[in-house]
Amino acid sequence: MLMKASRGFTLIELLVAISVMALMAILSWRGLDGISRAQAHMQQQSNDVLAIRATLAQWGTDLDAMTAQPDIPSLDWDGRVMRIMRRGGSSPGDGLRVVAWTRRTVEGVGYWFRWQSPPLLTRGAIELAWQKAQGWGQSPSDDDRLREVRTVALQEWQIFYYRGNAWSNPLSSAGSAGAVADAPAVAASSAASAAKEQAALPEGVRLVLTLSPGQALEGTLTRDWVRELVVGGK
Repeated sequence: MLMKASRGFTLIELLVAISVMALMAILSWRGLDGISRAQAHMQQQSNDVLAIRATLAQWGTDLDAMTAQPDIPSLDWDGRVMRIMRRGGSSPGDGLRVVAWTRRTVEGVGYWFRWQSPPLLTRGAIELAWQKAQGWGQSPSDDDRLREVRTVALQEWQIFYYRGNAWSNPLSSAGSAGAVADAPAVAASSAASAAKEQAALPEGVRLVLTLSPGQALEGTLTRDWVRELVVGGK
């Protein structure tokens, strides 16, 4: 009884099989690459949202901790730099800190920056830090850059004060309070001067951010802050 010889694959059949396997491998790789890109995009969006939330939370915390000092402004906006005099911590021994916010362009992209002084325990140190904060916003030194944090990408930002039942530009006559915050109390005591400075502060501060495109959040974002004293806080 004769047995038939087993028949193998022809060269054409092998080439077709290899081509099909290669095509399946390419399609599988593209599918995995698409999933990986989608996950990376979602993670970036999540990071952008968290960065904006953390930045706005820090902004609110700085204003909440604002404190008045005799003959030194507690809040100042010159159109470019926002300076805030705030408590350094929860206890009196923590001293004070000066924080500042500004927008700066880095490699063609605008970013919102925050600067913070070390704890300040003497009047001389407070005055020096207040001046240094303004200089940082105009031309930061290498030492200043060590104390700054770059936050969100920003096209522009605006500040408005709430006084007299209306929002106004702090640089306009309506937004100022007769320059009381910058005027020294010549004949008043330190306590009276601090109280005068506290009274000169706006009842609210409106922050308007124009976020750069390409982030999870784009366009204009508005954040209002209201002093606790106005709403009956202790």
